Amino acid sequence: MSDCVFCQIVSGEVTAEVVLETDDLVAFLDTRPVFKGHVLLVPREHVDTLPDLPADLRDPFLAAAQTLATAVKTGLGAQGSFVAMNNTVSQSVPHLHLHVVPRTKGDGLRGFFWPRTKYADGEAAAYAEKLRAALAEV
Repeated sequence: MSDCVFCQIVSGEVTAEVVLETDDLVAFLDTRPVFKGHVLLVPREHVDTLPDLPADLRDPFLAAAQTLATAVKTGLGAQGSFVAMNNTVSQSVPHLHLHVVPRTKGDGLRGFFWPRTKYADGEAAAYAEKLRAALAEV
């Protein structure tokens, strides 16, 4: 879809800090992260919500989510991760996307209130590189 920003990222029209690419999926840093290293996983094919995800993509999508959850721990030193997905309600972009947010005890995240942070100049690239290195080891 030409007006979908995630489709534009997948096609390369819009730049993003991509950390994982497969034939079917792309993962990149959220530009408004809850915490630095917050990754979004999307199918290359435009799919609106999880119920719309084709059956042949379910396993690869979840496998990539598992891999990303591991990478935020090993690559960023997080103690764990918060993995979430909205369907329609609170879905800021109507393209299926799964959030993988690095977590540490005492980080201030409470329930579903997501305070947003910003990357300093060049910092997003450094976080993306750490995640790419961790993913290369998986």
